[in-house]
Amino acid sequence: MRILFSSVPQHGHLLPLFPLARAFRERGHEVAVLTAAGMAPVVAAQGLGHLAAGPLPDVLFAEVARRTGADPAGAPTPESVAEFFAGTRVDLTADEALAVAADFRPDLVVAEACDFVGPLVAAAAGAPVATLAFGPPLPLVFTDAMEALARTRHEARGLPWQPRKWLLDTWPAPMRADGWQQPEGWLPLRPEAFRDPGAQAWKPQVSVRPRVLVTFGTFFGDPAKLSPLVRELSAEDLDVVVTLGLLATAEDFDVDHERVTFVGFTPMEDLLDGVDVVVTHGGAGTTAAALMKGVPLVVLPQGADQFLQAERVAAAQAGIALDPPSQTPQALAEAVRTVLTDVRVRENVTTIAKEIAAMPDAHEVATTLEAGL
Repeated sequence: MRILFSSVPQHGHLLPLFPLARAFRERGHEVAVLTAAGMAPVVAAQGLGHLAAGPLPDVLFAEVARRTGADPAGAPTPESVAEFFAGTRVDLTADEALAVAADFRPDLVVAEACDFVGPLVAAAAGAPVATLAFGPPLPLVFTDAMEALARTRHEARGLPWQPRKWLLDTWPAPMRADGWQQPEGWLPLRPEAFRDPGAQAWKPQVSVRPRVLVTFGTFFGDPAKLSPLVRELSAEDLDVVVTLGLLATAEDFDVDHERVTFVGFTPMEDLLDGVDVVVTHGGAGTTAAALMKGVPLVVLPQGADQFLQAERVAAAQAGIALDPPSQTPQALAEAVRTVLTDVRVRENVTTIAKEIAAMPDAHEVATTLEAGL
């Protein structure tokens, strides 16, 4: 069979698709990933085929700002989020995506939850859609706005709007909100920390001090914002490791460089080895990876859906969430000290890690999807 994976061209959206994509490839299927050309190195590193379509996020954000004046990342509203994912991105990607996917002729399209290009391609090919969710469900006001706008793009191209057949849910049960109800077509899928099969694993130096990983992903890691926080942590008796994202350099950080280790873009599978606390913006992939490894979190949400992850971490007592304006260096240092010494937090994240380990893995889910086609 031919399986097409489709994603918004951002690491946090694309990386959660890879375990299932690798599983399908290992089971003998033809697999391709539909996303922007700028993500080619990331896709190639996984040994997967790539169908390039559409621009990268910088172009999309600029166009959303031109159309609406809104900032869907820093100040998300239902209207601005819908415009980014289901309006502007579809408008600037769909024609190219339909063209490059026509020869591929997918039997199944797996689209991450914010991708509305994949479902458009599926409608043109007459293929079913499996939606992969990589965090807690978005509020209905957001999903309704996105789907309503996406429908207009289907109608404009004379393509039917079809509901997904499956919802692949990587969010662990202990992190769900009260009152959660199982959606139609729901299949649990074990989340995995991102790994690069061909890369040499990063190995930190051995340290007797507690290790704190500070990672704000590929988009929100502003050195000016992070430097005061890192300076405060480095004054503690801690081994501090900071990820640089995609554009920053170590020299951009105003810190004591002898007390901080900086690393470039590194798979979470490697970064989390030996880590005692993760300090993060609360991206869904980072949050899930830390919980999978049984590492507690201190979450400082910056925008997008990060406040949802932060709220669930706090509710499950898997760490501490610091919402603005409480994201001060002093508050962060106190939160890290608390998490390091709170036995209940350690017990909770250990329980969550066991729950994640018991979820069906990518090969099991691939088997289920195969049987349903």
